[in-house]
Amino acid sequence: MKLDRVILIVLDSVGVGALPDAAQYGDEGSNTLAHIAATVDLRLPNLTRLGVGNITPLRGIPPVGTPAAAWGKMASQTAGKDTTSGHWELAGLILERPFPLYPHGFPPEIIEPFEKAIGRRVLGNKPASGTVIIEELGAEHMRTGNPIVYTSADSVFQIAAHEEVIPVEELYRYCKIARRLLTGEHAVGRVIARPFVGEPGHFIRTDRRQDFSLEPPRPTLLDAVIAAGLEVMAVGKIKDIFAGRGISRWIHTHDNMDGVDQTRNFMREGERGLIFTNLVDFDMRYGHRNDVAGYAAALEAFDRRLPELLDALETSDALILTADHGCDPTTPSTDHSREYVPLLIYGKRIRPLNIGVRATFADLGATVADLLGVPYDLPGKSFASMLLE
Repeated sequence: MKLDRVILIVLDSVGVGALPDAAQYGDEGSNTLAHIAATVDLRLPNLTRLGVGNITPLRGIPPVGTPAAAWGKMASQTAGKDTTSGHWELAGLILERPFPLYPHGFPPEIIEPFEKAIGRRVLGNKPASGTVIIEELGAEHMRTGNPIVYTSADSVFQIAAHEEVIPVEELYRYCKIARRLLTGEHAVGRVIARPFVGEPGHFIRTDRRQDFSLEPPRPTLLDAVIAAGLEVMAVGKIKDIFAGRGISRWIHTHDNMDGVDQTRNFMREGERGLIFTNLVDFDMRYGHRNDVAGYAAALEAFDRRLPELLDALETSDALILTADHGCDPTTPSTDHSREYVPLLIYGKRIRPLNIGVRATFADLGATVADLLGVPYDLPGKSFASMLLE
C-alpha cells in the first residue's frame, strides 16, 4: 500500500487561525489566510477545488461539497512560532524548550566575541524589521563598513550588509562565526545573512540570503527516509533549516516561482522518496512587511501554477500542501503569528476526506513515513490508513 513519492510543499507562513494559546504570544485573533481573503478579493480556484475553503471560513472561497483532496489543519506542540521549529515539528522533532529570544538585543557575552572575531563593530543590535533597519542604518553601514546586526520576535541573529561593502561570501563567513558562538543557552534557531544593494533611501534586499540553522538535535523524518534507501530532495531553504542533515540533493531558489520550477524538475526525474519544498515569499516578502495585496497576489500566482504540479503526479505520488506558522499581514505586528496550519493532500490513490484537526505537526511526518513505507519511531500519529484507497 506504500507510495513511491511524496511532494511536501510548505507555503511559508500561510496560517489558518489562531491556536488556543495564541494570546500568550500576542497573536490572539490572528488568521493569515482568512484575513487576507477578508481584505482582498482573493481568487484561488485550484486551491478551492482541492478544499482550502473547507479548512477555515474564507470570504469568496466557499467550501466545496466534494473536495479533490483530503483536508484538515494541524496544531503545533512546540513552544514557539518560528520557521526552524515549525519545519522540525513537521518532520517529527518536537522541541521541549523554545529557542532563546532577544527582545532587548544580544548581550555583551555574544556581541563582544563576535566583534573581535570579525574585526569590526556592529550596528543596531536590536529587534527590528529587516527593511526598516537597513533604511535606518544602511548609510552608516556604507560609511563605516560595520555590519548591521538585528533580531526579531523569532530566535534569529540576522546580519545585514551591502554587497558592495561586505561581499556576500564574507557575510556568509561572519554568519558561520556567529553560528559557532551561538551555542548552549544562546543557541538561536537561525543565523541569517541578509545582503542588500542600492543607495540610501532605495535599498533592496537580494535573493542571496542564506540561513545557518542549528543541526537538529535528534533524527527526523528526513533521516528515516535516507536510512530506508530513498532520496530526500530539498528545494528552497529546506537544506538550511535542517543544516544539510538527511538530504540527498538540494537547490536554493530565487523566489516562489523558481521554487515551483525546481520542484517540477525533481518530479520529472522520477526518483523515489521525498521532495521537500519551502516557498518563502509569502513570509519574507509580504507577511513580514504587512503587504496584504502582495501576499494575495503571491497566493494567486501559486494557485495558477498548481495545476502543473497536479498534472505531473504519477499514480504512486502524493502532493501535500501545508505551512510552518502564520504571519498575518493585517495585524500591527510584522512578526510570525502562532496559528494552525492548513493541510491538503492530493493524489490518484489518496481518498478525499476530512482528516480533522491534528494535535501536532508531527502527525504529518509519521504519515509521510507510512505513505512511503519507511520505518519510523518518532513522535506523531500517522493517519495514512485514512488516506490510501
